[in-house]
Amino acid sequence: MIFGIWMLVLGALAVPNLILRKPELKPMLDKLTPFQGWIGAISALWGVWGLISAVLHLSLLTAAPIWWITLTATAALTFALGLLLGIGTLKTFIKDATAQAKMDQTVLKLAPYQGTLGLAALGLGGWCIVASLLFHL
Repeated sequence: MIFGIWMLVLGALAVPNLILRKPELKPMLDKLTPFQGWIGAISALWGVWGLISAVLHLSLLTAAPIWWITLTATAALTFALGLLLGIGTLKTFIKDATAQAKMDQTVLKLAPYQGTLGLAALGLGGWCIVASLLFHL
């Protein structure tokens, strides 16, 4: 369920225009926006760990394919949105100019898809919450 909630937060930060259509959600989004860089940086690192975990548990693809696909998709979205939202914060910790240039190139490639990734995060976050409620009762 934590992944689901985190995905909803990332999705909301990635597509604020969609969230702001509901005025009652604006105060909540306003509270998160100042921490967007840190949320993004933590998400990028968490996404990398999730992708490594998915590869290490590749055997689950045959035993629990829906769970493995959900884990992998969540990790990939967490990494991509984390990088987009936290690039400024991440750059303060990475001093190597080559690494910063590669990060900038990756962000330039991902930027046109930020809205789509945000919507996917909202959907996947909802699925993670529903699935955790259904399968852990």
